[in-house]
Amino acid sequence: WDCIWDELIVKGKGLKTVYDRPGTEESYNFSAEMLEEMIHEIDRLISKYNSSEWSSKETANRLVELISEHRLLIQAELIEVNAGVRKLSENDFLGPKEREERRRLSLKMKAKQSGSMNTGDGTKEDYSEYFHAVEKSLAKKRREKMKMSAIARGKTG
Repeated sequence: WDCIWDELIVKGKGLKTVYDRPGTEESYNFSAEMLEEMIHEIDRLISKYNSSEWSSKETANRLVELISEHRLLIQAELIEVNAGVRKLSENDFLGPKEREERRRLSLKMKAKQSGSMNTGDGTKEDYSEYFHAVEKSLAKKRREKMKMSAIARGKTG
């Protein structure tokens, strides 16, 4: 086995695995929403494999032990995310609610910077008076143009 180990692992011959990919050590976080869903699913699995139907199976007991430990790690991560100790980025695993909240805040910031009507929080600044005045001015110009046109036709007709 030593020579197979040397050839495949040490010398890197053979099939590439997920561990051979560049950037596999990237760090990422999950949003509170995603972590809560994970805890919910782990609780479901613990309940299932802790039931009397599975309690006599050693593999089920070991699975419950392992995922119970993992649940503690996820709960600790959830506490860190909720406390702001773990800062989430756009590259993290964000749930739909977190993404929507970030989108809304981004729109609000852009609206403030550009002076846009849409503030991102569902409210809009009221520019109706301005547009009403513009519409009245355009209508007045159209009427004047029509009068001038009628006068010009009268002189030529």
